[in-house]
Amino acid sequence: MKRNTWNNREVVLGVTGSIAAYKACELASRMTELGAKVIPVLTHSAAELVGPSTFEAITGQRAVTAMFDSLQNPDVEHITVASRASLFLIAPATANILAKAANGLADDWLSTTLLVTRAPILFAPAMNTNMYAHPATQANLNTLRARGCHFVGPESGRLACRTVGPGRLIDPPVILEAASLLVDDRDDLADKRVLITSGATREALDPVRYLSNRSSGKMGYALALEAMARGAQVTVITGPTEIAPPHGAERIDIETAEEMAEAVAQRLPETDVFVAAAAVADYRPAHAPSVKQKRTGQPLQLELVENPDVLGRACSQRKHGQVLVGFAAETGDLEEMGREKLRNKPVDLLVVNRVGPGQCGFGAGSLDALILDGSATVTDLGHVGKETVAQAVFDRVAQSLRGRAPTETHI
Repeated sequence: MKRNTWNNREVVLGVTGSIAAYKACELASRMTELGAKVIPVLTHSAAELVGPSTFEAITGQRAVTAMFDSLQNPDVEHITVASRASLFLIAPATANILAKAANGLADDWLSTTLLVTRAPILFAPAMNTNMYAHPATQANLNTLRARGCHFVGPESGRLACRTVGPGRLIDPPVILEAASLLVDDRDDLADKRVLITSGATREALDPVRYLSNRSSGKMGYALALEAMARGAQVTVITGPTEIAPPHGAERIDIETAEEMAEAVAQRLPETDVFVAAAAVADYRPAHAPSVKQKRTGQPLQLELVENPDVLGRACSQRKHGQVLVGFAAETGDLEEMGREKLRNKPVDLLVVNRVGPGQCGFGAGSLDALILDGSATVTDLGHVGKETVAQAVFDRVAQSLRGRAPTETHI
């Protein structure tokens, strides 16, 4: 069963006076739906933009709008809340609140409580581009990072002030993703380096067309997010996909199977765990013309040659103590196909999932899957979400790592 990291967590949602304050309503709603107790805290400027009653209706909690509101309800007194909170999420975070936090100013409920809490603090900045680029703001950001505060965004785009550039509040789902990593208290992969391949590869037929498959990158995303939630440093080598790796993961973009094989070979020596979840093309055209191939009225014949076996090479190059996980998308008997693949590629874990017309898998949020270990013991996961598969994989990976000597020193 998928673990809900938000359940019964208390989150202080600080909303400051950016025009993007209305987006905090979505964050409050999503966190509440996930089971968190959300305490909305609005600065005076934020309350001018979005009414406190909106947040109260969404969260079921009284919104704090002034320092002495606590006199009416001791339960939201700043010391009490600060000691209970699992996370302080400031979204949107203006230049003003960043300056206050960096310099230890405490002239309202939110800035005062930021001095008291020892919970993780996550800022999602939103402001005018020139404000964000100002040396004072950048110095404040650096000060807060040095103290251990976390940041998500901002992104570049068109701002409310009609300028274009960095300063736009990053999308709420990305903020929620970053916040989920901070409320998760698992650390069984702390200090481990996890390398994940994700998505499909593309093999050029000509400058316009290519050979590929239906992989969306959703499985790679779920794996990366699960590993990060457990404390790992994650690198994702990804082909063109529908979904980007989680915010905070190192991302390496490739297109072809040869490029993926090269990227894996470069990173594998410094890796503790390698998960080969990408759908790598087995073949590529022997020759790719430099001009578009047009109709001739005759059949087009392609000569295909084998691509590098990314997982096979990793098995031959593995170091002592490394954990290798493979994925196999199959249309036949999953267990039989999995055992055959294990004989050729001695990985620690092999996830075999069903694909094909009318089946889940590529592009879907769920799949039918088995996990086989190095001794070919089978665990049937059944029909489950990809997040559940990721959790099951890293449960086994963490267990395996506990029984192994560490890998060689990272260089």
